[in-house]
Amino acid sequence: MYLITHSTQPTHLTQIHSLLLKTSLLSNNFILANFLRRIISNTNLLYARSVFDQISNPDAFIWNSMIRAYLAAQIPQQSIALFDQMRREEGVLIDSFNVSLVVQACGRAGDVEYGLRVHTHVFKRGFCSDLFVQTALIEMYAKLGFVGVAERVLGEIEEPDLVMYNVLLGEHVRVGEVALARRLFDEMPERDLVSWNTMVHGFVRCGDVGGAREVFDEMPERDLVGWSSMIAGYAKSARPSEAVKLFYEMQLDHVRPDGVVMVSVLSACGEMGALGMGRMVHEYIARNRIEVDVKLGTSLVDMYAKCGDIENSLTVFENMVVKDVYAWSTMIVGLANHGKGELALDYFAKMISLGVEPDDVAFIGALSACTHVGFVERGRTLFSSMNDVYRIEPKIEHYGCMIDLLGRTGQLEEARELIKNMPFAPDAAVWRALLSACKRYKNAKLAEDATVKLLELDPHSDENYVLLSNMYSQTKKWSEVANIRRLMRARDIQKIPGSSSIEADNVVHEFIAGDKSHPKSNDIYDMLEEMNDRLYAAGYEPVMSSVLQEMDDQTKQNALVTHSEKIAIAFGLLSTPSGSPIRIVKNLRVCEDCHLAIGIISSIYHRKIIVRDRNRFHHFVDGSCSCQETPGLLAKPPIIPIPSKSVAGPLPWSNGLLGVLPRTANSIHHSKQDANSSDSDDEIKSANTKSTSLLLLDHQTSIPTAIVKASNKRNCKVRPLSQEEPFDQEKELCHFNEKQRHIAQRSKNPEA
Repeated sequence: MYLITHSTQPTHLTQIHSLLLKTSLLSNNFILANFLRRIISNTNLLYARSVFDQISNPDAFIWNSMIRAYLAAQIPQQSIALFDQMRREEGVLIDSFNVSLVVQACGRAGDVEYGLRVHTHVFKRGFCSDLFVQTALIEMYAKLGFVGVAERVLGEIEEPDLVMYNVLLGEHVRVGEVALARRLFDEMPERDLVSWNTMVHGFVRCGDVGGAREVFDEMPERDLVGWSSMIAGYAKSARPSEAVKLFYEMQLDHVRPDGVVMVSVLSACGEMGALGMGRMVHEYIARNRIEVDVKLGTSLVDMYAKCGDIENSLTVFENMVVKDVYAWSTMIVGLANHGKGELALDYFAKMISLGVEPDDVAFIGALSACTHVGFVERGRTLFSSMNDVYRIEPKIEHYGCMIDLLGRTGQLEEARELIKNMPFAPDAAVWRALLSACKRYKNAKLAEDATVKLLELDPHSDENYVLLSNMYSQTKKWSEVANIRRLMRARDIQKIPGSSSIEADNVVHEFIAGDKSHPKSNDIYDMLEEMNDRLYAAGYEPVMSSVLQEMDDQTKQNALVTHSEKIAIAFGLLSTPSGSPIRIVKNLRVCEDCHLAIGIISSIYHRKIIVRDRNRFHHFVDGSCSCQETPGLLAKPPIIPIPSKSVAGPLPWSNGLLGVLPRTANSIHHSKQDANSSDSDDEIKSANTKSTSLLLLDHQTSIPTAIVKASNKRNCKVRPLSQEEPFDQEKELCHFNEKQRHIAQRSKNPEA
């Protein structure tokens, strides 16, 4: 027995088996039962079954061990077959325990007929009052879809225990009957952590995050499961800031996160484009030695890619020991979205060479990569191989990629034919891709066909009208532009307000067009004015067609200046170190004017600017963009020198730490013009000082410390030098001091 209980390796078990055969101990059911249980605990079910079949007279305990092993391995049909075989054996006692096992197996296998037979057997044997059998019957009928019968079984029990209630509660949640689950939850005489967690999970699963949060807030105590469910709910419901905030609160509650929680938090960071927060989470994972399995590693790859740091995404991917198809697909899609089409295709080929069969997501990445680099033939080959080689039926997303590829390369008629031959009706995204291609190649006839279809399928999307208006403006069909505007007014089409966010010092700042609500708004608009002056000096001409409203040219120019991405870039120039990349996340597609302007700004200020819009990433470097939509924005970018070193020493307010945030503080600073769209609970307000919060993970305690940075003082900037002006440090220091005095005066008298 000592050898059996202390065996840890599969080789130990085979040696013990040999010993049992030599010593004729295979006839001892007590030893065999323990040996069989040890084999099962090592998850070697085939070996366990071979040993079981060699036992001449297994007793009820051995039968139960084997039946339960199949049930735990999610093979309930074998559990039913073994029970049926056991019933026909002479001298084997049928007890309530093996009956409860086979009842569970019937529910999980969906075997209604055998389940009813076993229930009859329960009455015959007098097991109706057995707690195990009663609980199993509730689970079986709920799994078989007979919820009313399950509730009746529960109602007929004189004193049902908490386990029975939790079983029925879990089954209601599993089948999506959250209303029934809530009713039962409210009727339960008592509840434990399982009850509360099940209810939170049920609301999250059906998409009711608000309902989940209500239950979560009422919980008398919370464990890792409850926190994990709630954080995952926020992350999956496109509410990433709440997910990050809850992660912070979880640590304050001294609950140690696991890999599952980290996957949700990384997803939230990627959604926001919060690279600083994502890096801190990565450091936390390493510092606390949380195991980086395939799922967590894939989440890190995805986070870095979505935050615009494709280099770190590649590094994490290459360091992963095990890579499944999801990891490969994530990396391929990430590379494609960043415009690295050839590298994405190289990784796709490498994946196949290593024997990993691609899935439909990997093909989306590969086809998108072909689109970005213009590989038409390669795209056709990949598209054909989906069905011919890998037996993957192309979905509408794959057709959309092919239409985009053909459209971008000017093969509009072939794209139109592909739409006609699709095995399902094209959606609005497909027609929008064709219309974009028509706009690029000025094919008015095909554009009109696409327009009719697009407005039939998606008549309320402002993006469609913007695209149409831009196309007509490009061909100077002003009457058609006016018709589009009238149509928008008649249908009450409201353009979704564009917003752009940028992370600075681990705080995400969000701006909308014309936004003046940020604490540093005056400095931002000073920088905007400077940017505009230097843009015009570099030969920039605004793209007026990007403004749909009827207004004069000067008003249009003013509107273009205050687009959200330009405000975010101005803030980035003020708030990030000189020469560092500026990363922007835009909720809509970047307009043509901003695309042109950002390219020139990247050249003027010698900054790499990475913009993530609704479709892809744009890497602007020295006047050109990775998307190649407007190659060669500046044939010879003007050399406008900027001092290589800023004024020595920290800014005057950089060490002004005010204290620790209260529990309700949020690490996301929202700056929106409409007060109704902001969350007042997530802002820290003071009568004299507006502030933004910073979430830090303390390296010693592993508990995040939220620091409030005083921002009542305005950020100041070093005045860029003209092309002829040499750098004079003394002169620049004088200018800096003069600017400081001006800021001090303005803070005393804001209207000045």
